[in-house]
Amino acid sequence: MILMLICSKCGRKFEEKFILRCTCGGTLLVKRKYDSFAPRKFLDIRRYIDYLPVDEKFLPSLTPGITPISKISDEVYLKLDYLQPTGSFKDRGTYVTVAKIKEEGIDEVVIDSSGNAGLSLATYGMAEGIKVHVFLSYNAKPEKIARLNSVNARLHFVEGDRMRVHEEAVKFSERTGIPYASHWLNPYFLEGTKTIAFEIYEQIGIPRYIFVPVGSGTAFLGIWKGFKELLEMGEINKMPSLVAVQAEGYESLCKRSKSVNKLADGIAIPNPPRIEEMKVALRETSGFCISVGEEETLAGYHWLRRNGFFIEETSATALAGYWKAREKGLVKGSSLLLLTGSAKSF
Repeated sequence: MILMLICSKCGRKFEEKFILRCTCGGTLLVKRKYDSFAPRKFLDIRRYIDYLPVDEKFLPSLTPGITPISKISDEVYLKLDYLQPTGSFKDRGTYVTVAKIKEEGIDEVVIDSSGNAGLSLATYGMAEGIKVHVFLSYNAKPEKIARLNSVNARLHFVEGDRMRVHEEAVKFSERTGIPYASHWLNPYFLEGTKTIAFEIYEQIGIPRYIFVPVGSGTAFLGIWKGFKELLEMGEINKMPSLVAVQAEGYESLCKRSKSVNKLADGIAIPNPPRIEEMKVALRETSGFCISVGEEETLAGYHWLRRNGFFIEETSATALAGYWKAREKGLVKGSSLLLLTGSAKSF
């Protein structure tokens, strides 16, 4: 099988290497053709190893699991991806990323993060002997900073918002020559998050709608890519409608709000680099965008916590977005809500 990276902007093809952008500035996607969907018998992410662009001998020892789905009403399901080893869906993308950088002999990387992505990469990096520099805002939540310290992350604090943190991480990478492993740009990260789609399909089939908290779009685009591959294999004959749930004040797909939702820090990303791909995903799936405020997020958060789902506030936007869409008459049929991150602490 020929492996390649293809630019989402100009269509240029590259040999499969750990690169993040095309020479034209466009973002990259892994392009492979699969003949059929035949998962292995593992009960973790290795179940889909034949659909991941990595060599098995470089797989990390820490392995993301297959997360359960909880049915909370006749038409609403929750995908509990906050139950991954480090407490967020980011472990899926990290798993594939770490395998790829090990394959290329990279032992030191840079990432920018609001907390979860940095924690995931630093945890896997610690286990695999990879030094991880994490850039984050001084406004990052104290519990996330404490957890990053516990896994030997090299922390670099930045004064400013999430976009400023991203800019400083890129400058540091360029100055030092240490590879930048941003989950925003990394095509291999999406290869990990696409396994969410594979699991949903195997667990409940194809829901009518899937609600996903969206900032940089790594879960959203992974799910789109996973279902698209199933469609290309002939395993399914339709795609679910993807719903991008965004935080007020940080919208990139919805109209920008004047009010600001500061609770959903995990998706406070107003200018994601893969915005054009997200627009394509919405069009191809007949999806839509909806944004939620602090009060709506808090209501969803308290409902989920009262019912035993120990999530962080960003995850609650999925439920808040579903409630808002239902009130507006935008959903008719089964809906799956992705719960992306946990509230656990060390």
